[in-house]
Amino acid sequence: MVIYSQKETLAQALSSVAKNEKIGFVPTMGALHKGHISLVKKALDENNLVVVSIFVNPTQFNNPADLAKYPRTPEDDILLLKKLKGDVIVYLPEVSDLYDASVSAKKYNFGNLENEMEGKHRKGHFDGVGTIVSKLLKIVKPNTAYFGEKDFQQLQIVKKLVAMEKLPVKIVGCPILRESNGLAMSSRNKRLSTKQFEEATIIYKTLKEVRDKFSSTSITDLNALVAERFLQNPNLNLEYFEIANEKTLKTAKRRNRDSKYRAFIAAFAGDVRLIDNMPLN
Repeated sequence: MVIYSQKETLAQALSSVAKNEKIGFVPTMGALHKGHISLVKKALDENNLVVVSIFVNPTQFNNPADLAKYPRTPEDDILLLKKLKGDVIVYLPEVSDLYDASVSAKKYNFGNLENEMEGKHRKGHFDGVGTIVSKLLKIVKPNTAYFGEKDFQQLQIVKKLVAMEKLPVKIVGCPILRESNGLAMSSRNKRLSTKQFEEATIIYKTLKEVRDKFSSTSITDLNALVAERFLQNPNLNLEYFEIANEKTLKTAKRRNRDSKYRAFIAAFAGDVRLIDNMPLN
C-alpha cells in the first residue's frame, strides 16, 4: 500500500497504470468502519487497483461545530486498509491540496435533487459534495467509484453530477451495513455513548415497521406512526421523516403502483446527527 498526500504525485502514479487495467475509487471522510471496508473489498474484487481517499471535506458542513467534532482517525484507517488483500493506494491530502485560499464550493443545480430532505436541513451541503467529488474524480480518473446507500440522496446526486459533467466513470451504490442492533454503520457512531448507541436502534426499528406496513397503510398514517414512535423515545430527536420517490427524491403523498419508494430518517442523539433509509417496495 502506498500513501499519497499530493494530487500531482497521485495523478502521476496513476498515469502509469496500464490501459487494460481497471481503477476503482472509494472516496471517504475517514474514521473507517466495516461499511467502508465492504466498499473497498467490492472495489478490489472488480478492479486491478483501488484508490481510497481520506478527506474531511469542509465545504459540505453547514455547521462549523459538526466539522470540528467529526472523528479523525487516519492512523487507524491506514491500519485497517493495510489488512486488505489487493493493490490499494491511499490519498490523504490536506485542505490546501484540494482548495485554494477561499475554500469555497461551486454552486450546482442538480435538477432539484439537492433541495429535498438533507438539502432542506443542510443548506449548501450538496454544493460541497458536488465540488469535492468532481475534484476527486478528475484527479483519480477511475473506471468505477463506489458509494454507500446510507447516503442515498448523495448517491443520486453523484450520479447526476457525473452525467452533467460527462465524466467517464460508473457510479455503484452499495448496500447499507448495520450494527448488531440494526443501527446503520457510520463514522458518527464513534461519538455515541453506550446508552445513545442502544437507544438509536429506534431509527432502524421504525424504518422496518414502516416497510412492513407500507403496502397496507396510508402515507399520512405512516408519518403519524413515526412521529409517535419518536415521542415515545425522547432521547432521540426526530429532525425529519419522509417517504420519497427513489428516482426524484420528491416527498410522496400517496403511492403510485409504478414507482419505487424509500423511507428516510434524520435524527439527533444528543448533538450527534444520524441518518438512515430503507427501500419500501
